[in-house]
Amino acid sequence: MTQTSRAIPSAAVRGTASGVFFMAFFGTLWAYTGIMGLQGCGVPLLLVTAVAIGIALFIGGFSLIRASRELTNQVSKTDLRHGKRTSFWFNIIFAAEGLAIAITIAVSNATRHPELIPVIIALIVGVHFFPLAPLFQVRLYYFTGALLCLLAIMTWLFVPGTVTLGGHQINAFMSVVGFGSALILWGTGLAIWLMGRRLLGIVPK
Repeated sequence: MTQTSRAIPSAAVRGTASGVFFMAFFGTLWAYTGIMGLQGCGVPLLLVTAVAIGIALFIGGFSLIRASRELTNQVSKTDLRHGKRTSFWFNIIFAAEGLAIAITIAVSNATRHPELIPVIIALIVGVHFFPLAPLFQVRLYYFTGALLCLLAIMTWLFVPGTVTLGGHQINAFMSVVGFGSALILWGTGLAIWLMGRRLLGIVPK
């Protein structure tokens, strides 16, 4: 580890690790949604694979936290105020996302269109990344949000609600949106992990 990397506040690397954890958890959750959509087809292997990917990302996040212990813990008052403001707005955005999802589930069930729930939720999750990008100063989140929104819209427009393969009925909305969202979030988590390693000076820019 270089002398330059030691001048980086450990909080910056820990924040990157938190992003990896977030993507690992919700990516795996979306993968489980995709597996549920298959309604029993190939579940054991896919479930093991999804959990393994999630665990691998969690391990990567913990490795960043462990490495951050060698960095400086000095935080200026300005950085402290910025951190509190960031946490405040993150909580607001996360709460708004949760409320929007709850409303989506209630309205979709009330109008007897539960098949739209995963599509609309993916759209909500995608939209919530746009304010996170400037909040955390991570431009990658714009790309993540755009991909999730595009996935939701394309699924709604071009994918049938259900598909029958070999006599087995599949909830196509759940599977396409679930696995697609999982791949997008896992890919984002991997990219964030690489950002953390660059902060540590482990991999070249």
